[in-house]
Order: sequence, then structure tokens, then C-alpha cells
Amino acid sequence: MKNDEKEDILKTVDHTLLTTTATWPEIKVILDDAMYYHTASACIPASYVKKAADYVSGKLAICTVIGFPNGYSTSASKVFETKDAIANGADEIDMVINLTDVKNGHFDAIEEEIRQIKAACQNHILKVIVETCQLSEEELIELCGVVTRSGADFIKTSTGFSTGGATFKDVEIMAKHVGKDVKIKAAGGISSLEDAEKFIELGASRLGTSRIIKLIKNEAAEENSY
Repeated sequence: MKNDEKEDILKTVDHTLLTTTATWPEIKVILDDAMYYHTASACIPASYVKKAADYVSGKLAICTVIGFPNGYSTSASKVFETKDAIANGADEIDMVINLTDVKNGHFDAIEEEIRQIKAACQNHILKVIVETCQLSEEELIELCGVVTRSGADFIKTSTGFSTGGATFKDVEIMAKHVGKDVKIKAAGGISSLEDAEKFIELGASRLGTSRIIKLIKNEAAEENSY
């Protein structure tokens, strides 16, 4: 893959570290790499947002997660988390929907929750994680409509903490059924540059991954060893 093709992929990446044991030195590496490789953002735990925002000083968008990873906290608590994250310097919010509402058929409640969180985001980007591995195709199609009507900026496949991550089929369905103003983020299990390129071809404009930069670093190290 040519360097300009790699750069195009990197521009779509939310360089991610969301493990429960992440230390500040590990977060700092994520931030440094994201700035060096000019990724779309760094996606990190909410507890690090203020320190990270101060550290990057406007040179990188800071993304964090809300209601993560299970999504079944109350709407009020998610709204509070969102307002707190924005106040601490978050530029983008990735929220998890309440899957119990999906399984109960309460799609109006999901839409209202997203609307409330979008309002709390003010003018910042909101991505809605629907956890596709837990959905039927019919539920995913219904949620494409919900996210479109809610005013959110992105629909996102996965947390990366459930039973599966993004699939090509998920993104194909999303691209067919979301509104024209809703973008797609594929996340979870994106393990190669070829897969990243395929997700983009299918309609994703963001990729949530920690592996792409590692792959590019490894390729560079191998080239320099010759």
C-alpha cells in the first residue's frame, strides 16, 4: 500500500485506548502517535479527558465514551457524563445506546435519549454506538432510522467490548439505511490495512482502532531494518 493511501486511512482513525487499566503513560503514547500520524482523534476514557486536552493543547481532537460499554445507565446519567466530558475538553462523544430498550422495542426511548445527549454535546460531534453484534438485521435497520431522526452525527458499529466488532455486512446495511447526513464509524476488530480500506470503500468515514498505527509502525521498522 502506498504512503498516500496509508495517510488517507489514518485521517479516518479514532486512535483508541479504552482498557480499564490504561495508565497515563499509555494514554500519552496514544496522544503522541495520534498527533504524529494526524489521525481524526484519540478516543480515551473520560477520566483522562481534561489531562489529555491540556496535553494536546488543541493539536488533536479528543474523543471519549459515554454509558460505556454496556449502555444501560439512565439517560440522565449519560447526559451528565456528556456535559462533564465537554466541560473537561472533549471534542467528540461516542455514546452507547440502551440495548434493553432495543430488545423491548422501545425505539422512541432510544431516539429521545440520543436527542438529549446531542443537546448536551452542544456543537460537538456525537457518535451513537449500536453494538451490531447484539442486533438482528431488522433491529439494525430500525436503529439506522432512529439515529438519523435523532440528529446524531455518526452511527457506530461497536464498543469493542462485546462478543464481536465491525463486519463488512454491518457497514453495508448502515450505508444503505442511514440518512444522507449521518456518517458511519466502524470499530472493533479492525486488524489490517486492507480491512480498513474495505470498510472505507463500503461507506465508513471513521475507524475506531488501536491497531492501524501499530501496523504502520511495524511496517516502517521492517523497511528500516533492510
